[in-house]
Order: sequence, then structure tokens, then C-alpha cells
Amino acid sequence: MSPYDTVAPAPVPAPVPVPAAAELRTRVWESVMELDEATTVATILRALDEGMGAEDVLLDVIASVQGRVGREWAANGITVAQEHAATAINDRAVAAVALHPSVRTEPTRGRITVACVDGEWHAMPARLLSEVLRIRGWRVDYLGAQVTAPHLVAHLHRTGPDAVALSGSLATRLPAAHATITACQAVGTPVLVGGAAFGPGGRYARLLGADAWAPDARAAADGLARGPLPQPRPGHQAIDDLPHLKDQEYTLVARSRPRLVRAVFKGLENTHPAMRAYTEAQREHTAEDLSHIIEFLAAALYTGDEDLFRGFLVWTAGVLEARRVPAATLLPALELLERELQDFPRATAILRAGAARLTRTPPTGTPR
Repeated sequence: MSPYDTVAPAPVPAPVPVPAAAELRTRVWESVMELDEATTVATILRALDEGMGAEDVLLDVIASVQGRVGREWAANGITVAQEHAATAINDRAVAAVALHPSVRTEPTRGRITVACVDGEWHAMPARLLSEVLRIRGWRVDYLGAQVTAPHLVAHLHRTGPDAVALSGSLATRLPAAHATITACQAVGTPVLVGGAAFGPGGRYARLLGADAWAPDARAAADGLARGPLPQPRPGHQAIDDLPHLKDQEYTLVARSRPRLVRAVFKGLENTHPAMRAYTEAQREHTAEDLSHIIEFLAAALYTGDEDLFRGFLVWTAGVLEARRVPAATLLPALELLERELQDFPRATAILRAGAARLTRTPPTGTPR
């Protein structure tokens, strides 16, 4: 047909309007809060059928809703049970996206292993990254939550991926992340890290010697698409990056955690006799809270960063205030812990700085 032919072209069907991400987030949030898995998945699949990109559904809708779930829990807007149920529904929504016909394509790029740091149970960020990478054409081995360094290295030997993408949400797992990064690099596999555990701007990613850091799944996929990660340094040793660990404070505090919990708990009972009437559940929750404080103190000692511990205290204060527990209840525990660690200058300095921040900073319910 020449440009001068006058035959009218066949009419093009009008495009079906795709709901905006904000509208879709609202729908999904409502069905997730009703614990209605069927409606949630149906809403997600309808958006895909109507032309919304799978990556946008994963990151702008499901991931956004999951982030709101966490914030609502911290603000005491939903219960732990609701948070767990919502996370399970969102996980199934991700699976539904992964199985949609528009998404299932043959890999055209290299191979990436995606795993969570040992001890890290928050697997959703890693799962989302895995699906985004598959959409972008990578062959992905998703290993899930809590992957130990030996198991990960054994997988690398067997499969030979181009890179490892390591996810971590809790800063308390940074020592384990460091060991995993070093183990992967020792077998010649570069490591990309991401997640809240690695701090604002990826400050701890650099400290722990990761080959690359990304703030989110899109940035991670974009970075991998630009080219291969730099090859690990030969002969790299983890301790070389953190000379402050030679004072042994991190090791001694981390190993003494059960004893420190018992000592601080007993001290709180002596100074606050009402604790002696706590139920078994209340005693367990108090011990867990004390254990978390010591874990974050140990992480701050490992990284040499007081801000890590201060940020944890401010976030914890916000969670307590949302539950109508005065944030000042943290101070006696910090004082008792400082007394127990009086021979540890870095630890006591971190505890004092944390207590000072707590007394002058309004609490916030937003996790760091």
C-alpha cells in the first residue's frame, strides 16, 4: 500500500484504562487489611491484565503496601497477628505476579543469586528484587530468608553466578553480613547489598567491603544492567576493614548477652519492685526487649557508629509511646547496662550518647 492509498486503516481498539498506582494501592491495602487474599490477588492480576507493568505492580503497589504494614505495626495501628497475615498475603500476591503470562519470559542475561543475610527473616525485599531481576531478563536463584555463609558459598561453587545480591533489614545482622560478603568474595563472586540494615546511603555497605550497594530493587536492577560488578579484592580479610574490633569489646558484649540480660533484668526488679508481679509473658517480653538493646549495642560496637544505636533507641521509643508506654522506661535499663559494662569505654560511651539522645529527642514511629 502506497502513502497515497485512500483505504481507511482498521480501527484501533481504545486502550483499557489502567488504574493509577495510588488507586491500586488503596484497593490492595483495603483487601489486605480485611485479610482477603482472594480479592488482593484478583485485584493485582486485573491490573496486569489491563496493562500495568509487572515491575510497577511489584514495587509501586505491593512493596508500598508492605511498607505501610510495617509502619502501621510500629504506630500500633495493627497487631502482630495482622502484620504477619498481611505479609503472607502480600507474599502470595508477589507469587501471582511471577506466574502471570506477561511476566514469564526466558532469561536473556546472566545469573544472579539472591539471598537474605544469616538470621534475617524479612524476606520480602529479597523476593521482590528476585522477581524484578527475572522481569529484566536475569536467571535468578532465590534462596530466601536466613541463608548461612557456608550454604551460600556451596551454592556459588555449584552454580557460578555473576553476582550475589544480599538483603538485610536488621542492623543486628551486620556482623553476619560481613562474614557472608567476605566468604563470597573469597570465591571470586562480587556482592551487591541492599536493605535498611546497611544504613542511610549504604554507609555500612562500604564499611563492610561490599562491591556495590543499591537503595532499592529498581536501582539494583539498573546497576546490574549497566555492567558487571567490580571483581573482589584478592586476599581480602574482614578484620582489615574494622581495626577497632581489636579492642574485643564487640566480641565480649555479644558473647555476654545472656548474662547481661539476666543482670539488667534483676537490677530492674530491685529498682522497680512492681516487675516482680509480672506475668510470665510480660517477663519474656521484657527479656526480649533487653536482648534487642544489647544486640543493637553490639552492632554499634561492630560498626564503630554511635548513630546506629541512637537511631534504634529513638525508633524503639516511638514504638513504646504508640503503645502508651513512656519512652523514659528505657533509661533505667541503659543505666544498669552501663554499670555492667563499666570496663568497656566504647560501649559505655555509646550507651551514654543513646540515653542523652533519648531524653532530648521526641520519639518517632518510623523505623530506621
